[in-house]
Amino acid sequence: MTVGPPRALRVLGPGKVRLEPQAPVAAAAGQVLVEPDLVGVCGTDLEIIDGTIDPAYIRYPLALGHEWTGTVTGEHPLAGRRVVVEGVIGCGHCVRCAAGQTNLCDTYDEIGFTRDGAAASQIAVPETLVHPLADSVAAQDAVLTEPAAVVYRALARARVGPGCRALVIGDGTIALLVVLLLKLWSPAEIAVLGRRAEQADLAAAAGADSFSLTDAASGCDLVVEAAGATAAVETALTKVRRGGTVLLVGLPPHGQTVAMAADDTVNNDLTILGSFSYTSAAWRAVVTLLNSGQLRPGTLITHRYPLAEWEQAIAALRGAAGPRGKVLLEIR
Repeated sequence: MTVGPPRALRVLGPGKVRLEPQAPVAAAAGQVLVEPDLVGVCGTDLEIIDGTIDPAYIRYPLALGHEWTGTVTGEHPLAGRRVVVEGVIGCGHCVRCAAGQTNLCDTYDEIGFTRDGAAASQIAVPETLVHPLADSVAAQDAVLTEPAAVVYRALARARVGPGCRALVIGDGTIALLVVLLLKLWSPAEIAVLGRRAEQADLAAAAGADSFSLTDAASGCDLVVEAAGATAAVETALTKVRRGGTVLLVGLPPHGQTVAMAADDTVNNDLTILGSFSYTSAAWRAVVTLLNSGQLRPGTLITHRYPLAEWEQAIAALRGAAGPRGKVLLEIR
């Protein structure tokens, strides 16, 4: 149950963030009412706050919160159950949706971007996007479903093979999830090229075989750029073997460009894949992994703050001292 008066963490526009009273929320036909209890914040939330996100993917004002979990309330049959909810709301009838590419729906609509997110006391969501979890799944694991689905979809699309040599560039939550989920494909080696020495232990705990700030092995079968920086993309292109794959899951600031030697890309027979968001199929796969106990990403959480201390959470996300994995807001 919600404790205290209903509240929502809203971004009114670039640089304007407020914790405000939340008006009563009612579930319309085809919707479910959920009380969030944990919400993750990430680099994309910083872009929303700062106004640097591509304007095609945002509608101000809105409540933050696209990584979250909560409990169904009201008279619904799932009342009392812990759930996770797909944020990408496909139209269900365009060519892309019909092909299962819900992330590329002709009409972009997503919780926490074009409509209010879950950094709030209550949220009404489409019933078709609600996924109940097994009782054995802890909230701290469930809250990472969204970024895990992003990573899972990217790795599945890259067709990772058993025994591959992989390099992950970056050491934030997405990079750490890449390491964690890569283990499902039985790679021979996972190396991490990071930016902060304090992240080495988190990378090792996720399953990395090595961690370096300055150098990493070249000639890798798969190089995953998960730092969200143009320089990291350029580095990735130099670390992949001939015939290998460069997978881009990081999101550099809108409008930045990357220098690329086109002839080397052709001569080296490279595959360069960009992966946007997740599909419904990827989301279901992650829920299955959570429910079966094969995925427990909550070990990557390093910071938790009550909703009232949202400013400290954002400050930690921008640059906390020491190891920093996932930063959470506790809503209740």
